[in-house]
Amino acid sequence: MLMAAEPLNSISKGLGLGLGLGKLNLRGRNGVSIKLGRGECKWKASMNLITNPDAFQVGPFLGSYGFFNVTSYSGFKSGVDYDYLSEDVGKLRTQDVGEGGVNIRLYEGRITQGSLRGTSVLFKVYPGQRTGGAEADMMAANELSTHVFLQSCSNETCQNLLMLLGGFETTTGEQWLAFRYNGKYSAADYAKISSEKLTKNKSLDPQSYWNPFEQGQTFKRRRYFVIKMLQGIFNGLVYMHAHDRLHQSLGPASVVLNTISEREAPYLVAKLRDFAFSVDISYSSLEKGPGSLSEGLWRRAIAAGAYNTMEKRNFGIADDIYEAGLLFAYLAFAPFCETDIMDSLSLQFGTDPNVALAFGYCSADDRLLEAVQFLDLGDGAGWELLQAMLNPDYRKRPVAAAVQNHRFVTGALL
Repeated sequence: MLMAAEPLNSISKGLGLGLGLGKLNLRGRNGVSIKLGRGECKWKASMNLITNPDAFQVGPFLGSYGFFNVTSYSGFKSGVDYDYLSEDVGKLRTQDVGEGGVNIRLYEGRITQGSLRGTSVLFKVYPGQRTGGAEADMMAANELSTHVFLQSCSNETCQNLLMLLGGFETTTGEQWLAFRYNGKYSAADYAKISSEKLTKNKSLDPQSYWNPFEQGQTFKRRRYFVIKMLQGIFNGLVYMHAHDRLHQSLGPASVVLNTISEREAPYLVAKLRDFAFSVDISYSSLEKGPGSLSEGLWRRAIAAGAYNTMEKRNFGIADDIYEAGLLFAYLAFAPFCETDIMDSLSLQFGTDPNVALAFGYCSADDRLLEAVQFLDLGDGAGWELLQAMLNPDYRKRPVAAAVQNHRFVTGALL
């Protein structure tokens, strides 16, 4: 099915909506040229994005999802990505979030013309202003501009970021962004499927639930798979921070995987996606003031005592690290526990930066044994990293490069 559509003209307009960016110029119907000027930092980037709607064929509908807006730090409340966490204990310090009104649709598709003919794509569809309001256009514009910047600011592309190939606008105002198709599964899908497998295998024969050798091999492969996934996640985050961009919506659903087969772990590539709330933290951009999509971040920065430009920049980076720490905690537990356990699990880190409370709580529950043993590797290296990433004091959290090089993440302990 071919969509009747127009070029990305409303996304072009959206680039001027408080995002601190320059002008987007469409070259005919086959490319994009962006010219930005920020104080003394002036550069020109050119990409051959495909903007001709006739060059795409739209395939099956894959699903839809919404976004959450971060508003503040406080006690944890159940949400989409972490609904297994109980509110009874609920002392894990995280962001309070409110569900936004923008609903995103996903479709498979392919490119039918040009040098990339036959290339599989994943369409991410933002609603037009009639249904999604101005926020939808701003989010689409922000995601577009972030990908264009990150894919243009280096001679080498980062393999751990989803690649934008082009897009178009339909006659109804919907923004269709086309990404290279790298698989339909996310880290959230992997964790859910892994947990369900554990539950199913045990229910089939509870008395002879695997022999020790098979069980050991299964969890050995799982540990390696999760570590390989974390390496990709943190490598992508390092690249973004090194190029002055925050992710700001990092969660299990924001990581796409090319495979969920643990036997294929050596070939696993984890890629970050969902840059709708990405924030430019270059000093020149920070001096211009907050954009519409980053006001909440900078309110939280001021509340945490970050007032000047350098402090705000450091807070933003630490904020991404906190989100990455929550994702790390999720991936350290969800794939290693049965579904019914995860439905009622509470991770009690409290407000103390020491994770002794969490360790004691989890170690006392035999159902969490495999997750605890995973974090215990290297005399508790996993707990050590969690403690650092989830430190209530943003000034004491490590930068992404330090997390990437931590002995737990490098795989040296496996």
